[in-house]
Amino acid sequence: MLLYQDNKPAITRTERGLTISGTKITLYQIMDYIHASYPRHLIRHQCYLTDEQFDGAMSYIDTHYEEVESEYQTVLQQAEEIQDYWQEKNKERLANISKLPPKPEYASAWQNCKRVKLNEQQ
Repeated sequence: MLLYQDNKPAITRTERGLTISGTKITLYQIMDYIHASYPRHLIRHQCYLTDEQFDGAMSYIDTHYEEVESEYQTVLQQAEEIQDYWQEKNKERLANISKLPPKPEYASAWQNCKRVKLNEQQ
């Protein structure tokens, strides 16, 4: 286990997965940035981590890369499945909402939008 200088663990496993101790930041969030080719200093800045927290997280990822990457892929798959589920569940509702007339208090805004669209088409 990787420890901070005060002998507290740098990374802990919570119900959310591998988490940087003292934060709600998971290593999977860090992996998002790594996969997007963010430079390390921007990742640290984006997550509002101290140098010690960031160095501990990166050291853990570097040391346990296969394990972290495997869990990261599982997290991505679960997120995709959840998104697909809710998109399918809400498909009919969203279709019904799109057929509703605009609320009366937004009538003038709708007229302005229609006018702009007509001008763009001309």
